[in-house]
Amino acid sequence: MTLDPRAVGASSEPRTVTWTARDCMIYALGVGAGTDDLAYTTNNTAGIEQAMLPTMPVTLGVDFSVLKKTGKIDWSRLLHAEQEIELIGSLPVEGTATATTRIAELWDKEKAALVVAETEGVGADGAPLWRSRASLFIKGAGGWGGDRGPSSSTSAPERNPDKTISYRTAENQALIYRLSGDYNPLHSDPSFAKKAGMDAPILHGLCTFGFAGRAVLEAVGDDPARIRSIRARFASPVWPGDDLHVDLWNLDDRTVHFRVRGRNDKVVLSGGVAQMR
Repeated sequence: MTLDPRAVGASSEPRTVTWTARDCMIYALGVGAGTDDLAYTTNNTAGIEQAMLPTMPVTLGVDFSVLKKTGKIDWSRLLHAEQEIELIGSLPVEGTATATTRIAELWDKEKAALVVAETEGVGADGAPLWRSRASLFIKGAGGWGGDRGPSSSTSAPERNPDKTISYRTAENQALIYRLSGDYNPLHSDPSFAKKAGMDAPILHGLCTFGFAGRAVLEAVGDDPARIRSIRARFASPVWPGDDLHVDLWNLDDRTVHFRVRGRNDKVVLSGGVAQMR
């Protein structure tokens, strides 16, 4: 089964997306924020204004049904390879936007295909608020003779990190994160996880991405307005209860590179880059 490269540019139907202060708090708890992060986990703490975590828009308005326009998809052979979030406008803790997902790129990896699905959220005035880009690797879907596409070459600097921030994920971390809308049973159903070759349900990759985003936020002074974009590649699975170690390198006042290490010191997120305003 190969995909149809003519699907590039195809879009989903626009959908209205609404989020609340409660949604922002649930997302923050889902990526491990707690009593030390009251600006993200509470909405009525004296002297603290609530804010949205910069990685939350990855949960807003994504419509992967547009992938069907590329051809027949074997969803069991699809892997989330890379994620990027670009923050364009100001995102309040309560809001409404119109989101559309389009097939931005489609690359032929011969024995697989790489689909880049881009979701853009726009405000009532038509101005873009965010763009999220998910790179999806689909085994067995290549071979139509197309371009292989660019390679992702970003890697961590060859020196010790400037800072490492460590977190322990909760045993029920995936159960909390799924409340933000990702109900894939791979992250909650033990029997489903075993069928997928895992010994237990794994953590959502975007949950790990959110932990990394929190570390980047801490590294730049806990000012979410400074963050313009964050991207990273998914390298290995994480299980709820695992420790995560986020290594950060400050290349200049606007660029932070990062990677995330999980159990047995294995890299679980690689090629991480965050750009500041």
